[in-house]
Amino acid sequence: MTRALLPLGLAALLAGGAAQAQEMDHAGHQGMAMPAAPAPDAACPPEHAAMGHCKAATSSAPAPAPSDPQCPPEHAAMGHCQSDPHAGHAMPQATGGTALPAGNAPPPPAPVADYADRFWGAEAMAASRAALRREHGGMAFSQVMIDLAEARIGAGPDGYRWSGEGWFGGDINRLVVKSEGEGAFGGRLDEGEAQALYSRAVGPYFNLQAGVRQDFRAAAPRTYATIGVEGLAPYWFEIDAAAFLSTDGELTARVGAYYDQRVTQRLILQPRVELDLAAQDVPAAGIGAGLSEAELGLRLRYEIAREFAPYVGVSWRRKTGRSADYARASGEDAGGAALVLGIRAWF
Repeated sequence: MTRALLPLGLAALLAGGAAQAQEMDHAGHQGMAMPAAPAPDAACPPEHAAMGHCKAATSSAPAPAPSDPQCPPEHAAMGHCQSDPHAGHAMPQATGGTALPAGNAPPPPAPVADYADRFWGAEAMAASRAALRREHGGMAFSQVMIDLAEARIGAGPDGYRWSGEGWFGGDINRLVVKSEGEGAFGGRLDEGEAQALYSRAVGPYFNLQAGVRQDFRAAAPRTYATIGVEGLAPYWFEIDAAAFLSTDGELTARVGAYYDQRVTQRLILQPRVELDLAAQDVPAAGIGAGLSEAELGLRLRYEIAREFAPYVGVSWRRKTGRSADYARASGEDAGGAALVLGIRAWF
């Protein structure tokens, strides 16, 4: 009997404690003042305000402070971030980005080209600048190039041949002197010429040349007006082309080209071609109209120094048309192949 009443007594005790705790919890709320609902404006009841007869007075209670969007209150309460106390405040005087007031500081000094004068002195730098202008613009240069100086063995009597030029001037304007000729060992000079030319650069790679040419051919000396071009064609072909008009009205032309093919840094193979043309027959000079003479050559040189290179090669020459007839009539061969030995130099 006693065991049956014991559980009932425990249940009654627990129920009484829960009721007492609930009363104490609500009792703690009695000291908290709940915000009162705003009283309606007596001068403008809500029904009159709704019909537009008057305007109810607005509450003067301050608006809730805006929260920082980067740190909501619930995140700040958990310690995840710290809200900005000035978030949402209007700051009309603040500026940022490009909305900055114009400055009034003096501008920096303009850059000048004589900063080195501060360290080395104006007098020393004036001499240095004069040397710089002289070496990098408007300076005169000179060069003498002996392109061919060779002995020819075969194709008739053994002989010699030369071809070269020298110039003096700058990058744009130059005075050029050219000379070439050939003859037989122990015999007379077969043909020779000299040219004095004004050379003008017409581009990065070509020069326009004009001047006079004087022949030293014993049979028929001539004086010519000369105009031509000389330069470096695409793929590194050296080109020299000129037209000649003699004092007797004879028009001739010459076109030459060669290419330096490097076998090694010092061993160079040079193919060469040269064509002589004439607009009419010149019997006194042994020249026929059209293609009067053609030459093909192949020379292998070794540059002991860049300025000096001996070479060996073969050259084939042939007169054509009326030029060949004139040569045979005078007892000469019309052409053939020959071994050539010579040097190429410049300084």
